[in-house]
Amino acid sequence: MRQAKRIVVLTGAGISAESGLGTFRDEGGLWAQHRIEDVATPEAFARNPDLVHRFYNARRIQAAEAHPNPAHEALARLQNAFDGDVTLVTQNVDGLHEKAGAQVIHMHGELARALCADCAHRWDAPREMSVGETCPACHAPSARPDIVWFGEMPYHMERIIDAVQSCDLFAAIGTSGQVYPAAGFVEEARVCGADTVELNLRDSDTSHAFTDHIIGPASKTVPAWVDRLLS
Repeated sequence: MRQAKRIVVLTGAGISAESGLGTFRDEGGLWAQHRIEDVATPEAFARNPDLVHRFYNARRIQAAEAHPNPAHEALARLQNAFDGDVTLVTQNVDGLHEKAGAQVIHMHGELARALCADCAHRWDAPREMSVGETCPACHAPSARPDIVWFGEMPYHMERIIDAVQSCDLFAAIGTSGQVYPAAGFVEEARVCGADTVELNLRDSDTSHAFTDHIIGPASKTVPAWVDRLLS
């Protein structure tokens, strides 16, 4: 693999699993107790906002009590020490990258933020949100979690695609390869000539698109990979 100067790292739920935050596939976790259609779509919020708020309140409390693991810390170290550009993009909404000291682009929103469904104003979410909570800007009773639900457009896409198309190394860590448009980033990077590497516990739905694969828990594989990049 050539010496990289512009790196894009995409992270998914797998990087936070060792911090105690479950993925879509985990049995017994928060996601296993609900159908996606009931808690993670605009239609679900319109149909049963109380259920959706209770679901995200539980996730928000869980994330607030979680701590970054060595994988989060290693990526923050990479950003701070790498002699080049490192763009960190996450599908996660838990805020653990920031707790570790990294700068990150949140393409799916943040549990710690609230959004007004009427005027699109954003603010820091309270620990628990409830139906009818008002927007501090327009005072409409339409506060919702600032989360990109299925069927909605992810945030910062133009900035992310620019970074993916101009990088010379694209890495995906702890992603399932099931959620688009993030699952298509590796193909975009390859077409533009980037080297690609996947770090994961097991093969994902897009493993075939990566040139290199590193299998194992993120808390072990990511620090070792970062050490190699910085050596």
